[in-house]
Amino acid sequence: MTSGHPPTAQAGEGPLPSAQGLTGLTQEEVLERRRRGQDNDVSESTTHSVGQILRSNILTPFNALLGGLLAVILVVGPLQDALFGLILVANTLTGVIQELRAKRTLDHLTVLSAPKARVVREGTDEEVGVADIVLDDVLKVASGDQMVVDGEVLDEQGLEMNESLITGESEAVAKAVGDEVLSGSFVAVGNGLILASRVGHEAYARKLAEEARKFTRVHSELRTGLDRMVRLVAWAMLPTAGLLLFSQLSASVGVKAALRSTVAGVVSMVPEGLVLLMSVAFAVGVVRLAQRNTLVQELPAVETLARVDVICLDKTGTLTTGDIRVESVDHLVEGKGAEPALGALARADPNPNATLAAIKDAFAGEEGWRTDAVIPFSSTRKWSGASFEGNGTWVLGAPEMLLVPGGDEVTHDSFRRAVDRHAKTGRRVVMLAYSPEALTDDERLPPRIKPQALVILGDQIRPDAAETIRYFGDQDVAVKIISGDHPGTVAAVAARAGVSEAEKSLDARTLPEQPHALSRALEEHVVFGRVTPHQKRAMVAALKQQGHVVAMTGDGVNDVLALKDADIGIAMGSGSSASRGAAQLVLLDNTFSSLPAAVAEGRRVINNIERVGNLFLTKTVYSMILAIVIALAKLPFPFLPRHLTLVGSLTIGIPAFFLALVPSVERARTGFVNRILRFAVPTGLLAAMATFSGYYVSLLRADVSREESRATATIILLLLGLLVFADISAPLTKWRRPLLGAMIAIFLAALLIPGVSELFSLEPPPPMMGLVIAGIVSITYPLMHLARRSAEHWKRPSRRRSVTLQDP
Repeated sequence: MTSGHPPTAQAGEGPLPSAQGLTGLTQEEVLERRRRGQDNDVSESTTHSVGQILRSNILTPFNALLGGLLAVILVVGPLQDALFGLILVANTLTGVIQELRAKRTLDHLTVLSAPKARVVREGTDEEVGVADIVLDDVLKVASGDQMVVDGEVLDEQGLEMNESLITGESEAVAKAVGDEVLSGSFVAVGNGLILASRVGHEAYARKLAEEARKFTRVHSELRTGLDRMVRLVAWAMLPTAGLLLFSQLSASVGVKAALRSTVAGVVSMVPEGLVLLMSVAFAVGVVRLAQRNTLVQELPAVETLARVDVICLDKTGTLTTGDIRVESVDHLVEGKGAEPALGALARADPNPNATLAAIKDAFAGEEGWRTDAVIPFSSTRKWSGASFEGNGTWVLGAPEMLLVPGGDEVTHDSFRRAVDRHAKTGRRVVMLAYSPEALTDDERLPPRIKPQALVILGDQIRPDAAETIRYFGDQDVAVKIISGDHPGTVAAVAARAGVSEAEKSLDARTLPEQPHALSRALEEHVVFGRVTPHQKRAMVAALKQQGHVVAMTGDGVNDVLALKDADIGIAMGSGSSASRGAAQLVLLDNTFSSLPAAVAEGRRVINNIERVGNLFLTKTVYSMILAIVIALAKLPFPFLPRHLTLVGSLTIGIPAFFLALVPSVERARTGFVNRILRFAVPTGLLAAMATFSGYYVSLLRADVSREESRATATIILLLLGLLVFADISAPLTKWRRPLLGAMIAIFLAALLIPGVSELFSLEPPPPMMGLVIAGIVSITYPLMHLARRSAEHWKRPSRRRSVTLQDP
């Protein structure tokens, strides 16, 4: 196309314009298409809207239940018994505020990390946001770029598209002029010009790269387990509430008193704060990671981090900075043609990889070679090449790929020894070879190819790599180094970075394909070199089949399949848009040392939710058992709603919010619902029996009033609740002891200060009942502690050991 803009006809109609002299759309034509709605802006937020956040926190089953009970109390009882309504409002506000904070953070980071596109407009190249692309725009794409619209190929240089995210096929598909490319695919090799033929809602995979960034409650083991507990509680609560109401009416305490007692029993059974705390813990985790420039693209990623026991690291960009430089050229034959050829090869590739970029920097002054044909680098081929007018064909690639059969085996052996010698020092080695024959369209190595030189390149180890590797070692998280480079090179770099047993390296070309044999090889070795993208995916699958929870890091196109299949994919912010789109976590500042903090954050979330879950479900159990026992005994219910609101707030609500935010480095395990039940059922049963015993004894004594009997039951329940909190949060650190003391002080104020005690309808029991309370608590707590130790005994043994970690 010589001038103007691409045609607006649908793909496939008429001849394609020539790429020669292409100028693209004018600004007026871009504005016109936007007015017609022919742009790529689908007006979708990647987070919940404010309205959705409000609805998800206000319109909940728990709020509906507690709101109904609150309405009953406002009709039949004093306002003091409606205090649980304040807790309901506070819980809801906390959830809304935390999610709004997370939304603001994620929206900001999403804008900062949003992918860009290169378009040709009015004869110049522009970088625009994905949403700014319009119909008939001409896009310039290169290796690693992800397609965000559908289009046609106008021009190409060795263009190959990987459509695995669409079709599941891992093999790259060569594209010629006139071929269709779909959004969601990405450029594996080469570069090209693409005419945007379908944008916005019409694209095949509309905003596929952005879908992973949605801040949404998606399926996770943690949420599924909590939902299961909530359903169990709901089904058990309904008949218990009916039984309690019937017994209170039968006890002739009056309709209003019966309703107040029933509301008190039902309110305490509802673990409403547990679901809220889980949402808050997730939101706080997302914000904390965002402060460390780590973008969480899927909420379950925070949870999955807690269970990771194998992390697969790519050498380049992870252990190393990704910056390499040419250290030397080892000439294998006489002559000085290597340096000019290297400079010409680097300039011939329009999208050089890191190796060619380093060579271009080293030999930038070598010019004067005219290019006839170019084959770009491919991670599958592992070589690139170009034919030059009057200078033959030169190929640069992995030595083992260029040492083709049929050559002088004695010479080949000496070359291999030279490669191994350099590789053992941790250097990257590529071979330069020459052939007098031209390159052909089938992209095979030209005949009569002969090695000419070895190019020795050095990787720069990240300064934080050794400390990060040491962290994973302390946590017994197995580290696997997976790279496409020579295994000797990878092993040497891994050793320099502090990887334990880095000498256990293996050439991936010798890996078996059978899953069982592959799993055994993965268990026996630490470092793997010459790994293909297909093998990376197979290795992740084999590790998962062995029951491992696998994290995969990467930044290149060849990492996408493995990132997608791993339990959690972690991409570098500077990596390809395809790798960022496939990952659940993106390290925006490309800092490898962010990983320990991310893992620690995941463990904090899930382990603390389990601790908090123990508290909430214990409350549900003892409330339900007390209601049943009181109903069967046909006694007045020992609590007013305000009593249980006070006890629940001091023993669970307030401490739980602090407990949910403290560091925790123990690796999480599956089956947390069963572990919580093993703890909560016996502990709740003991608390209920102890409370009923103290209450029943007080009723038998003529010198104890009704208010004093209620205070007796409340004191026993509160003391046992605080002891349970202290037990599961042990050791009592410098902030837990004051917290525990503050809860006791607040309760003593409610019990002893005139006016406050009247507000809560509490009257201190006589000294004799104080001895009864002390005796019951001193007998019950050791049994509770034994129940907790028994529950821990039933936990599946962990292969992981914990270490001290400071709060990030």
